[in-house]
Amino acid sequence: MRPFHYAFKITDIESTRKFYVTILGCKEGRSTENWIDFDFFGNQLSAHISTTFPALDYCGLVDGVKVPIPHFGCVLTMEQFIAVEDRLVQNKIPFIIEPQTRYPNQRGEQRTMFVLDFSNNPIEFKAFKNEEEMF
Repeated sequence: MRPFHYAFKITDIESTRKFYVTILGCKEGRSTENWIDFDFFGNQLSAHISTTFPALDYCGLVDGVKVPIPHFGCVLTMEQFIAVEDRLVQNKIPFIIEPQTRYPNQRGEQRTMFVLDFSNNPIEFKAFKNEEEMF
């Protein structure tokens, strides 16, 4: 599978660098005073400074849980998921949706959790019990 590229809005470079590099452990790529790139678990994120942000909309309903739309995230291995969860907890990053198992004992069973970065962007991390059931 090829990596994806996603560009999104942030409030500032320094807090974004802290969240993605220091807390999540992402590798920093190129940057200017207006944008910064990250290796987000093998994918390219481009964070651009903005002054306008849409309100969060919890209009998604997935397995009985309201989730913010839009959001972005990544599919991790179970080991990576646990490591990211530990980093978030250690850094006292609040979960907007607590780590949980979605679709237990069903096709597509997965661990999932949502947080906000320091610019209020919702991010989902997930890991499938059986990666062949991702789609």
